[in-house]
Amino acid sequence: MLSPRDPEIARRVRDVIVIAMVVAFAVLPIPDDLYRARGLLMIPALVPAAAMLVRRRRPLVVLAVSLLCAILVATAGIIAPSALVAAAVAAFTVVDQRGRLIGVIAVVSAALIAYLSNGLALGGDLFDSTAFQFVVLILLGGALGDATRSRREVLAGITERAERAEHGRDEEARRRVAEERVRIARDLHDVVAHQISVISLNAGVASSALETRPERAREALTTIRSASRTVLTDIGGLMALLRSDDTDDARSLHPQSGLGERDALIARFTAVGLHVDVDRDHIAATLSPASDHVAYLALQEGLTNAHKHGVGGEVTVSIHTDADALVLTLVNARSTSSTARTVSGHGLRGLRERVTAVRGQVDTDDTDGRFVLSVRIPAESGSA
Repeated sequence: MLSPRDPEIARRVRDVIVIAMVVAFAVLPIPDDLYRARGLLMIPALVPAAAMLVRRRRPLVVLAVSLLCAILVATAGIIAPSALVAAAVAAFTVVDQRGRLIGVIAVVSAALIAYLSNGLALGGDLFDSTAFQFVVLILLGGALGDATRSRREVLAGITERAERAEHGRDEEARRRVAEERVRIARDLHDVVAHQISVISLNAGVASSALETRPERAREALTTIRSASRTVLTDIGGLMALLRSDDTDDARSLHPQSGLGERDALIARFTAVGLHVDVDRDHIAATLSPASDHVAYLALQEGLTNAHKHGVGGEVTVSIHTDADALVLTLVNARSTSSTARTVSGHGLRGLRERVTAVRGQVDTDDTDGRFVLSVRIPAESGSA
């Protein structure tokens, strides 16, 4: 396994190789006297090797020192290959670390200075091919530095995009979890809350009628028993689906009832003491199955709220068609203390979400002690 110190070790190894290469060009016995520095000229020939130690921190300084040493040696009529090789390495580092603009200026300037210094060593003959040899090497060093920098930028861009994609996947996962929690809460409310309300209301009826009207109490207890079985079955289905690993399990957690069952729904509330006055026209709007189920849930939620929070035990239900939509309106008397709690409750919040999902609209109003719930659900195109 690679340790965190491996990159630093690799850089040091490269520095040693570069320094050894520059020293080799300075001290090797090159047959051509034009490239061999002797005596005191060995000092400017070897200084660029020492400058390589700081080439990453001061690449422009190292490039300038290498070119200056090349010029000093050239005044003696000798081309210093060690200084020009060091200049090529410094050109690579300048482009790699300082960017393309500064790098191009530095490399072009270094190539021109190297060309002129070589011409000086050749006695002013700028057209000798020898004058171009190390110029090409400096330009090649700059090109390799640009390629290295571009490769690093591409890798950084790929890494950044991968990190953004990973972050996006995490955000999507969190969003899906939040949506699933809301869906489970909404389904739990639709499936269970109504039955619990029925149990609670009938328990109150049974306790109040136990002494005076035992037959009424028995009816209420029968209703409680039936509702209890229903809610236990619904909770069992909910738990089974939550624990299921089958992604194709399409079991529904809520009853797919529609407005066709509104009479049975109203009858259940009438049985627990809620007087429901129904005003309905001929319903000409054809709803999709999803919209029909949402309309049923809206009626159920409105009746439940009227029975739990209303006063007088009466509610008026209006179902009619308006243009291309079905309009369901429930009106009941309301005590002042329960208005704010009902308007901001989980039931109406979940109802708004369901109605919005089928492009519908929910409006509530509380004036003069009367609470009005109005639900508008669009019909299928061309059906009204």
